[in-house]
Amino acid sequence: MTKPLIHTLKLTLPLAVMTLLGGCDFIQNAVPSNSSALSDKQIAKLIPHRVSARDSWASDIARIYGELNIPLSTQNVCTAIAIIDQESNFHANPSVPNLGKAALSAIDDKLEDKLGKNLAPVFRNMLETRPTKQNNFIKQIQAVKTEKQLDELYQEIFDYFTKTYKVSGIANITKLSGQGIDERINPVTTLGSMQVHIDYARAHRRMSMGDRELRNDLYTQYGGLYYGIHRLMVYQADYDKPLYRFADYNSGMYSSRNAAFQQRVATLSGIKLAIDGDLLLYKDGDAISQKSTTEQAVIKLLTANQSGLSERQIRADLRKEKRQDFENTRTYQAVSDLFTKKMGKNPSYAIMPQVTISGPKLSQDYNTNWFATRVDKRYQTCMATAKQLKLV
Repeated sequence: MTKPLIHTLKLTLPLAVMTLLGGCDFIQNAVPSNSSALSDKQIAKLIPHRVSARDSWASDIARIYGELNIPLSTQNVCTAIAIIDQESNFHANPSVPNLGKAALSAIDDKLEDKLGKNLAPVFRNMLETRPTKQNNFIKQIQAVKTEKQLDELYQEIFDYFTKTYKVSGIANITKLSGQGIDERINPVTTLGSMQVHIDYARAHRRMSMGDRELRNDLYTQYGGLYYGIHRLMVYQADYDKPLYRFADYNSGMYSSRNAAFQQRVATLSGIKLAIDGDLLLYKDGDAISQKSTTEQAVIKLLTANQSGLSERQIRADLRKEKRQDFENTRTYQAVSDLFTKKMGKNPSYAIMPQVTISGPKLSQDYNTNWFATRVDKRYQTCMATAKQLKLV
């Protein structure tokens, strides 16, 4: 399965349903009871030496872990360091090669869908002709180097659009979507040092603030770290290695666990499935009524084996796929029990999701395995450094 990167909600999966589940328990907190929390200075020593202001980054990481009640174990800290380094090399506002070109491509891809056939050409013409033909918005977009520059420019463009063009329907679009028109079209959807999706940050604001303030917060060192660490760590999963948490960060929360569930269903039913961690079909973050191939296969499998589960119950269970308690549903347990009975072994809890990530931000398509493996190498380097420093 291919998932666009820059301008779709799916980067972090249906974010509206991502909630905190039973407090802050993590696979990485399984450390000896006598293990002490790392100090700011110890954390700084685990950050790559090429990073400037290591003390500042370490201080913010420690403060955020404390605020979120996450144990400051070596494993937990190295998990975050690996993601930060992969996503931005420890830059709060990272530059992106060919960002302007990518942004224009993203605008073109979704302009008509978000604004409609009447407003889309008006907006496009404005980009080409305003504020002047010699220095139009397209040229200004092409010149940006960082996401923050692009974000601020887009805010200026949207303000110009709403003030200059007396276009009927703008107010209705805003009212129906619950978002300002700028949020509907803004191509910058993943922000900051840990590249957190704006929808995830919006659902977990650390204080009362509007969308533009939230975006500015994500471009700060502390704000980017806060939402990234929240996204990475504040959910419980029984993974036996951080590799799967890294995969989840790329393809969606619980994707690795769900991919293993899909593999069980495919093995038992003989039906070829996309092992991508998505059990249902989604649009704009919400499950739609149309049955996915996975749901159809689950229904066929459990009906054939007289599980006593109705299609309605199966659908209700699958709707919990972005939560830990999906594992406690009758559907999950029935499939797992059937696998153990027929295959003579316990099923794997998690496997690598088979997901391709594409988009105008990227020079080429990549898959989740590529991302997770690269992050894991950084994690192993961090842990090796910790071992040398006798922090583990």
